[in-house]
Amino acid sequence: MTTDDVTSIFVLCNYPSLLTNSILRLEQMEDTPLEDFSAKERWEHHVFEQLLESYPGLLEQLKNGSEEDILQFGELIGKGAAGMRGDDMKTLKSAVLDWIALQGEAIQPYLHRNSKIDRGFNHKLMGSLLCPVGLDWNNSHGKLWVCGDQWPIFVYAHYTYDSEDLWSGLLRSCLLAYKHIFMSPSSVEKEPKATQSGNACLHGMNSVTIASIAYIATQVHQISSSVFSRTNTTTDSEMSYHSLLDLLEDPDEFKEVDELLMWWNRQVFPTSSSARRRISANSALSKIRQKCLALKQISSLNIDSS
Repeated sequence: MTTDDVTSIFVLCNYPSLLTNSILRLEQMEDTPLEDFSAKERWEHHVFEQLLESYPGLLEQLKNGSEEDILQFGELIGKGAAGMRGDDMKTLKSAVLDWIALQGEAIQPYLHRNSKIDRGFNHKLMGSLLCPVGLDWNNSHGKLWVCGDQWPIFVYAHYTYDSEDLWSGLLRSCLLAYKHIFMSPSSVEKEPKATQSGNACLHGMNSVTIASIAYIATQVHQISSSVFSRTNTTTDSEMSYHSLLDLLEDPDEFKEVDELLMWWNRQVFPTSSSARRRISANSALSKIRQKCLALKQISSLNIDSS
């Protein structure tokens, strides 16, 4: 397994705990269906299944290994993910300045390319991009308290937020950063081609994933911030990442998420089957998804009323 595999699945995770809990849950699932577990446990199992798909033979190793072996393997995955985040942040730190600068103009006041010390809300340009959607940066005075689940305006295409259509442009603004990390830095200025190689192709990644979109948005958020707000609180990147995943994995939003993934795949993997067309409204797949959504909603109502 490579660190790119981890990024496309779930990057901010306690892997030793996840692997240990998942092995125990497999035994429990012999008598208890997955639907009877909590939402957190079902999510954890979903991440575990994706890990198993990315690493053939992992399940047997975990089942045959000791508790110490499982913990060590989880620590290795976690260290790899942490190292990858650090490497990505280093290479994006300077590149992002080129992308946000107006064509032919230098960023004023000056920003150091390899340091975050002068970034964040105390810088006029960075602050305007980090400002939470729904707030007017030009009329923001004094202290601004920002939580991790308050997304910055830069996650919207053209930095434009429509309060009447919240999905319009959402998570369609970090394309250059995505190509920089998952393809190659040189791919940023090029049109995607069927023969184009890159990090994603080298590791068998042929379509954009929900987790990778959330990861890139979180990385750009972090490298744009010296601190998370004008109150000098630290960046709550994990909350930001989780809040994006919560939305993208919400079955109620599957139509918008499908359209978002199709848009991303057209930009990054134009030959992918996921990039070619939307799911037809009257197709069997669409009806199956609608039925699953309805059953989940009924199940949720029953749980709330009990």
